[in-house]
Amino acid sequence: MSNKKYVIIRTYSAGVFAGYLKSRKGKEVVLNNARRLWYWSGASSLSQLAMEGVKNPSQCKFPVEVEEVTLTEAIEILNVTENARKNIAEVPIWKQ
Repeated sequence: MSNKKYVIIRTYSAGVFAGYLKSRKGKEVVLNNARRLWYWSGASSLSQLAMEGVKNPSQCKFPVEVEEVTLTEAIEILNVTENARKNIAEVPIWKQ
């Protein structure tokens, strides 16, 4: 996946996702190896999350990674730094 950009996508109604950008056409975005960012702690905004990651990974709620997801209402795309990508990957999988 290293040849693809790792991004955070904010959608109109499906929430926030982080993953490798496979394709984008208008508002439709396809991500590979994507995690929903359901709740985060230690970043005041998605911009900070994309640049620095989170400061409280054990308090975040990032469910299991999915192989691919198609998001049909993307309204924001943020490039993620390598340090923030590693930080997001290290957040424990949240599940019930």
